[in-house]
Amino acid sequence: MTSRKSLPLNFLKPIIELEYQIQQLNIIANSNRLSISKEINVFKKSLSDLKQEIFESLTPLQRLHLVRQADRPTTLDYMPLILDEWIELHGDRGGTDDLALVGGIGRLNGSTVICVGHQRGKDTKENVIRNFGMASPGGYRKALRLMQHANRFNFPILTFIDTPGAWAGVEAERLGQAEAIAVNLREMFSFEVPIVCTIIGEGGSGGALGIGIGDRVLMLEYAVYTVATPEACAAILWKDSKQSLEAAEALKIVSSDLKVLGIIDVIIKEPLGGSQSDPYLAAQILKKYLVLELIELTKLTGQQLKEMRYQKFRKIGSFYEELF
Repeated sequence: MTSRKSLPLNFLKPIIELEYQIQQLNIIANSNRLSISKEINVFKKSLSDLKQEIFESLTPLQRLHLVRQADRPTTLDYMPLILDEWIELHGDRGGTDDLALVGGIGRLNGSTVICVGHQRGKDTKENVIRNFGMASPGGYRKALRLMQHANRFNFPILTFIDTPGAWAGVEAERLGQAEAIAVNLREMFSFEVPIVCTIIGEGGSGGALGIGIGDRVLMLEYAVYTVATPEACAAILWKDSKQSLEAAEALKIVSSDLKVLGIIDVIIKEPLGGSQSDPYLAAQILKKYLVLELIELTKLTGQQLKEMRYQKFRKIGSFYEELF
């Protein structure tokens, strides 16, 4: 089971140490009524430069660890900041209400939209309640119910992907995990309303794909999207999860690689230090992209949307080979 990191990451320690020094300087200056604003501004400039340098050189595995941080904004953090108003809806109408996958109805710039997304916890207790963002069959059926509602009443669909994968327990298989995800894939291809998917954190395996079929796939700058976690990939290929660094490099999980491969359409710039450094700013940047995408997609007919969606996913993995 993959959990969120609660301790500072090694590559972030220089930033944390410099932030602490600036904080202490402010305390000393205030308590002794010293005017050292110029000196503090120099330190703040050094901090900004340090963040820029570190975040521009993050490895794929470091990005993965970054988006697993507990302070990374989740679906329920983004929805109130992006939507003018919204109401969470519950249940799959089959007897369950999976808290690892949330959804509801809201208004974006005055237009009604349906939103669904994975939901991780902020601490160990909440992660247990939300199963670390790993949805059960009931979660995917809840998402499907909401998306069918959107299709019936001609509401655009927004999905927010943030999961290490679908719940892989014996109980999940007994309840039809694979079937639930497969039905979602089939139905999402058939919807005649715009679908915009955004990878906001860790997009893992079929758990991500269960709400990941869209006309446009957006991805936050430091998010990751992968067929399997690097730890699982290393364990499968080399029987050693410690080789996750090599696995992360080979899997091409970062936004820049996925854009080149045509798997995602747009990379959304995050605030310096990642979305967790300024969730409000991150949400406003994402909102701007979502509004622009929906303006373009709502110009198309339902049949055009379905055909475009089909062709988009058919092209993934295609390549040309020259024979010499």
